[in-house]
Amino acid sequence: MFSQILEGIKIALSAMRSNKLRSGLTSLGVVIGITFVILMGWFLQGLDDALEMAFASLGTDVLYVDKFDWSGKKSWRETMNRPDITLKQCEELMERLKSAEVTSIIARKWQTTVKSGNQSYKGIAVCGTNSVYSGIALGVIKEGRFFSPVEDLYSSNVAIIGYEVAKNFFGEDEPCLGKTIKIRGTTFTIIGKVEKQASMFAPPFIDNQIYMPLKSFLGLFGAGKNLSIAVKAGGEANLDNTRMETVGIMRQIRNLPPEAEENFAINETEAFRDNVKTLRLSVWAIGIGMTTLSFIVGIIGIMNIMFVSVTERTKEIGIRKALGARRSSILFQFLVEASSLCLLGALIAFVFCSVVMFGVTRMDWATFLSPYIPPQLLLIATVVSIAVGVLSGMIPAMRASKLDPVEALRYE
Repeated sequence: MFSQILEGIKIALSAMRSNKLRSGLTSLGVVIGITFVILMGWFLQGLDDALEMAFASLGTDVLYVDKFDWSGKKSWRETMNRPDITLKQCEELMERLKSAEVTSIIARKWQTTVKSGNQSYKGIAVCGTNSVYSGIALGVIKEGRFFSPVEDLYSSNVAIIGYEVAKNFFGEDEPCLGKTIKIRGTTFTIIGKVEKQASMFAPPFIDNQIYMPLKSFLGLFGAGKNLSIAVKAGGEANLDNTRMETVGIMRQIRNLPPEAEENFAINETEAFRDNVKTLRLSVWAIGIGMTTLSFIVGIIGIMNIMFVSVTERTKEIGIRKALGARRSSILFQFLVEASSLCLLGALIAFVFCSVVMFGVTRMDWATFLSPYIPPQLLLIATVVSIAVGVLSGMIPAMRASKLDPVEALRYE
């Protein structure tokens, strides 16, 4: 069997060398099909990785009690008319909520101007929160630490800065611990730096934030801002129970009658999953449709070429049969030749996809994508190309194996 495969490959390579242009054009459909298979799988894998990174930055078992819906299902006017979540309501919810592992108040001031030395940057988000927020959805602290409960209690002027803030003020790899920044004339000492978190699904502002104790924030910006509450359930298994308790307590705090709709939102990472599912289905539908079309074209092209090959080598087949070659041997030879043509197309597709991936991953927006072809996609593409070769070469190979040796020898 092994010797037959080697012989078939040698004959196929010889035929391809003799008809380079024809072989290349024949393999084009397979090249396009395999390219779609690889690029589609590569993009979807990167999409899943980016999604998991975004979920991790928000917390997969974290609920956010807020005025606004992340899902966008409610109209802008309706959510704007909702009452703000006040500091008193946040504190009452945190005190009464029993099923949650930990809770933290979050206050934000957007488009803030921050200074350090002679430098000044606008558009930075300042976040005031509690010391426990580091265990909810902060991300990884690359340098230093988060502020302590004591610093939280006594309104210490300390800050943890995001990746973009550190990069703009001090450079990408420069140490920043112990340095100071000024916000509204108040000096804050930097005690921590958060690792880069932004990705395709994590918003860019997430790296352009400064975190400080909640009381320090309220002292700078006042308590009249709309607040939100991060509620960590302590595991996805406890998420439903925590959600139900949170909704019930918030309805009581806001004195909502049983028939009234909630005038607040419970946000979680599931709001993004539905959107991503739609995107995944769209990519799959487009990719599978174009892949199928390309393979159909490839199968037809290879089948036609194999018929031509059978016709050109009719006398050779007659001689082989006259010398005792079996039908299975002739059949196998042409199947190997058709599969070799498809493997040639797969190899061309591998090289092309590698060049595309290398070029795309050099772009800033594509950091979630892998710079190389995942091994499982290489295996899938190879198996698919061989299967296409067998399918397209089956009918011509059967025709060749059934030729009458006498008639074949007389063929000119």
